[in-house]
Amino acid sequence: MSKKIDNDLSIGPPVDLSFKCINSMEDALLEEPREGLKPMKRSLNGRLLSKAVRLNNNTLTDLRGFREVIDQLLNDSNQLSWIDLSFNDLPTIDPVLTTYHQLTTLNLHGNSISQLSEVDKFAALPNLKSLSLHGNPIESERGYRYYIISLLPQLKALDFCAVTKQDRTVADSWRRMNIKPKRGNK
Repeated sequence: MSKKIDNDLSIGPPVDLSFKCINSMEDALLEEPREGLKPMKRSLNGRLLSKAVRLNNNTLTDLRGFREVIDQLLNDSNQLSWIDLSFNDLPTIDPVLTTYHQLTTLNLHGNSISQLSEVDKFAALPNLKSLSLHGNPIESERGYRYYIISLLPQLKALDFCAVTKQDRTVADSWRRMNIKPKRGNK
């Protein structure tokens, strides 16, 4: 049972919609979040007080309607800082994820992302500190780890492994050797 909060701005646990056989974002609205050890907290308008959403281990193939669903679920969706979309069947990285500028943790492991260039979209997330993409086809791309580290210098962890100073040094060298600088129009 969710607890109603009046003027308490405290944040509750993640909204857990994992393992619910969710096929589309609209299906998420038909499900009641899983209760954990800490009770869910709700604002007076009935929306959940959380900065985290778990949608892992479902059957999502796209994120159409993601923004609208998150806006309906959370009291302040602009404060969303943690999203778990692991173990779905997402073939691409939907640009909607880059609209959450407070995002610090994003789990996308175990999906179907096959183009390493999809990760370029995350350059728009200055606060992203932890990213997981292992178990996607892109993991087998040449230079996978170094490409991502050089693209996202603010990352502290990639695929649940800390990003070290040595990783950054190698990533910088790898980028200079493998990425051609873009030339401006003359």
